[in-house]
Amino acid sequence: MSRWPRMTSSSRTMAPLTSLLVALLITGAALPALAQPAEQPSITSQQDGQRTIDECRVNGKLYAIRIVPANGKPYFLYDDNGDGDFTRVEAPSVAVPAWVGQK
Repeated sequence: MSRWPRMTSSSRTMAPLTSLLVALLITGAALPALAQPAEQPSITSQQDGQRTIDECRVNGKLYAIRIVPANGKPYFLYDDNGDGDFTRVEAPSVAVPAWVGQK
């Protein structure tokens, strides 16, 4: 007949940690359902013969302007801190900055 392994002091301290991890994993599965959905940007487009301009807003706050020239590479004008100073960013997309969520 085989015997169960004897519990050592390290396995006794690991048992509560293992139980805690299992409980966190089980309850953590429900957390995404409780999370607030991220606000989607509102995009307003204007077009003329030379370019398309997309204004990106969240909560009514303008944080990015996407410029798509008729001949050339698209780019963004991006306000990363809410001071109204827009910086040119050569990227396919930009993140919604944290300051637009502040009321």
